[in-house]
Amino acid sequence: MLASGLCFVAVTGSVRYLGTGLPAAESAFLRFVFGTVLLAPVLVRFLRAGLPAGSIKLFAVRGALHSLATALWFYAMARLPVAEVTAIGYLNPIVVTLGAALLLGERLAARRLTAIAVALLGALIVLRPGLRELSSGHLAQLSAAIFFGFSYLIVKRLLALASATEVVAMMSLTVAVGLLLPALAVWVRPDLTQILILILVTLFATAGHYCMTRAFVAAPLTVTQPVVFLQLVWATLLGTLVFGEAVDPYVLAGGAMIIAAISYMTWREAQLSRRAVTPAPVATKL
Repeated sequence: MLASGLCFVAVTGSVRYLGTGLPAAESAFLRFVFGTVLLAPVLVRFLRAGLPAGSIKLFAVRGALHSLATALWFYAMARLPVAEVTAIGYLNPIVVTLGAALLLGERLAARRLTAIAVALLGALIVLRPGLRELSSGHLAQLSAAIFFGFSYLIVKRLLALASATEVVAMMSLTVAVGLLLPALAVWVRPDLTQILILILVTLFATAGHYCMTRAFVAAPLTVTQPVVFLQLVWATLLGTLVFGEAVDPYVLAGGAMIIAAISYMTWREAQLSRRAVTPAPVATKL
């Protein structure tokens, strides 16, 4: 799980380094094209066997949601400090929890409602609306968190029809298709450096998902999930040492509140031997 977190911070840092030289839709499109190529053997085998009944609409809707979320994330990452994007991204599990209650009929116990309230308060501390102007990057990352959350709600249904590897492979394909026209509309010819960075993003993201999966096999969520939140530490160090970004105590304090809320929900679910409805935050990474 430690390796997974470092891989996803490398994804964040790579996209931050890429900057605004390429439009967000184009960068996201190229990342998922490379991901589709990497997962081509899985895709070919899965498509040849035929898509499971009832899965086509789910894959299509999930692809549309993830396409929009990914483009927004690339846009935000090029404009906000690394730690701030990471902290706001921790809202993804909160969105999943609320969505599961609203759309899937899962019950929100008092402990979940309390944790959600604490997490939302942490988000307000990170954003500080009224004390500073919220930029388009902040709005993009908040929107990305919402769309990523709904995307992963659909994964709960898809995993009953296909394996995790097949779901990830189909995500790469459908997002690449979903972003094709938006990318062509703003296309800028990428140079070799930009292409290599996006290939690195793809490799780091794939390695991160693999390490995360292996960690989930090896240990329960109560052990693995707290390690995930070391990403905020790595992201802060990356932003400070590599990009010269100032350490924002409000981001650290708000992120810690979100971390504590999600960790508490995970711990309580494990204590009660109930199936958790909130995926690890790294599951929302690219």
